[in-house]
Parts: sequence; C-alpha cells; structure tokens
Amino acid sequence: KPGEQKHPKEPPSLQCMHLAVVACGDRLEETLIMLKSAVLFSSRRLCFHIFAEDSLKPEFEKKLKEWPSSYTKKFESNIYPITFSVGNAQEWKKLFKPCAAQRLFLPVILKDVDSLLYVDTDVLFLRPIDDIWHILKEFNSTQLAAMAPEHEIPKIGWYSRFARHPYYGTTGVNSGVMLMNLTRIRSTHFKNSLIPAGLTWEEMLYPLYQKYKNYITWGDQDLLNIIFYFNPECLYVFPCQWNYRPDHCMYGSNCRGAEEEGVSVLHGNRGVFHDDKQPTFKALYEVIRDFPFEDNLFQSLYYPLQSKFLDTVHTLCGRIPQVFLKQIEKTMKKVYENRVIVYLGANHRY
Repeated sequence: KPGEQKHPKEPPSLQCMHLAVVACGDRLEETLIMLKSAVLFSSRRLCFHIFAEDSLKPEFEKKLKEWPSSYTKKFESNIYPITFSVGNAQEWKKLFKPCAAQRLFLPVILKDVDSLLYVDTDVLFLRPIDDIWHILKEFNSTQLAAMAPEHEIPKIGWYSRFARHPYYGTTGVNSGVMLMNLTRIRSTHFKNSLIPAGLTWEEMLYPLYQKYKNYITWGDQDLLNIIFYFNPECLYVFPCQWNYRPDHCMYGSNCRGAEEEGVSVLHGNRGVFHDDKQPTFKALYEVIRDFPFEDNLFQSLYYPLQSKFLDTVHTLCGRIPQVFLKQIEKTMKKVYENRVIVYLGANHRY
C-alpha cells in the first residue's frame, strides 16, 4: 500500500529503488505523471519520497490511492513537509524555483536511505528506473553523485557563456536528474572555497549559498556545480540520453547517445510539457498522462504517440521521432515479455 513502511529485513531482490521529488505550487499533476511513468515501466519495487507543501499532501495521497492495485503494489510512498535544516528557510524557498533547494537537504533528511534518484517534477521515464539505478554500481571509490552535462556543445552552453561562478567541467551539469549515494555524501568532507579544511555537506550548504547568492541564476543547480567544481572526483557524468532536454534537439540533434539508444529520461524543462514551443515533448507528456493504467501499452500509448508525432514534424525535435520512440518501444516489448513469462510461470505451477 502507498505510505506503508518498508520492512527492514527484506531480501535484496525486493529492496526499493528510492525516487525523490520536490513538488510545490501547481506541480501536482506533473509530479503524478512523472511517478506514473516510473511505475509503468520499472521492474523492481519503488520507494517514492515526495517532498510537498502541506496543501498538496492530501492531494497526493488521494490520487495515488486511486491507481489500480496492480500498480500500487509496485511502490510505497512517503510524503514529507518542506524543511531546511540549516540557514534561513524563507531564503532557501526563494532560491530559483519554489522549494527547489529542498533537494540539497536530502542527505540530511533521509538518514536511513543509502542511495536515491532525485528528479525534477518535469521529468518522464521512458525506460525502467532499474537501468539508471544500475549506474550506482559503476561509481568508482570517490564518486557519490551522477548528473548529465548541461550542454553538449560548450560554445553555445549557458554556463560557458554566462556563469559568474565556478561550474563543473566545460559546460556545467544539469541537476534535473541526479543519482546520489547519500551514505557517501554524508561521510565525505568536501573541498571548498570557504575554508582550507574540508566541510561536510550540511556544514557547507548555507555558507556556500551566502558566498555565491548574488552570482547564481539557477539556484540549487548552480550550488551543485560549484560543489563539484571543487570536488570533480566525486561526480560521475552520465550521458545526455539520461536527461534529454529541448536543447538537445531544438537547434538540431546534438545528443549522440539518444541518437544511438533513444531517449531514456525526458526532461521537459522551461515548461515545454505545457506550452506549444516543443510539441514533441508535450505529446509524450499528454500520452502518458492520458494512458489508462490497465490498457494495452502499444494500443493506448505507443500508437497514439506515433500519431501525435506526425503533427510535430515542423519542428527540429519532431524530425527525429525515432530518438524519442526507440527506447520506449524497447521498454514496452520488455514489459510484455515479462508479463508473458510471469503468466506462463503461474500457469505452469498450477
């Protein structure tokens, strides 16, 4: 059931993949569609950690309970209030987007969680979370978080042109999809520009914000870029198909990983799920939103998507439909193969 506590001694095969999101203001529907995409395609059990304004908590509880039991049994959900453990809460709340800074405090709040995937509300999974979860095993001994580059081409990247603060690598990183080993984050002393000695994550956050607050534009993402500028050995950079944004196609396709493998995680930043600037992104959002849980994935999701994409060919993103469809088609086939195996196995037993 949603909200029930995980048994501490469950076998590894049943252990949760932890997914965290922060929802404030009008982000209820968007967050639910993101969670829906996670549940539709993932194999292993999911634990949702939803940080929400008080007014949204009953709405989340109500909506998640309305999902069919065949899906609610695949996850448990915990809903938390927005809290900041250091510094001025009102100041943190105003950083970039309402409540976005909450994510910086996840290592401090979720003390019993070893690792998690944080995503912005405007994200859709087009393949099982299991696949991005496996990246945790690819971390070397110093890496404790993973993000994708902010841009693939430095000369047209935002950070390389406009940033007034240190940032990671040549283009900076985008924090909309962030894999975190919280245990390592909690136990690490980070190099910084504040004092010669290392600081823990919690010790560093507020002084870092105070130092750079007049120079940052993208809030928590900028602070993360500053942290990993000073601690590059701590970051694993995953390829752009794991955080695919309009910038990857609106000026021409520039995410090679997505061209080869298809988009794995779609990030509809700058509101593109809700306006008409990037109809390809909006089409994916609407099709997943409107998909009835128990329906046939191909009939009620894939084919409507193909149909909607025909209306997007006037845009550069719309001219590469295979980039958006490749991974989701593969994922659907896998979902059906798994169902057939389970079904045949059940029949065989009886």
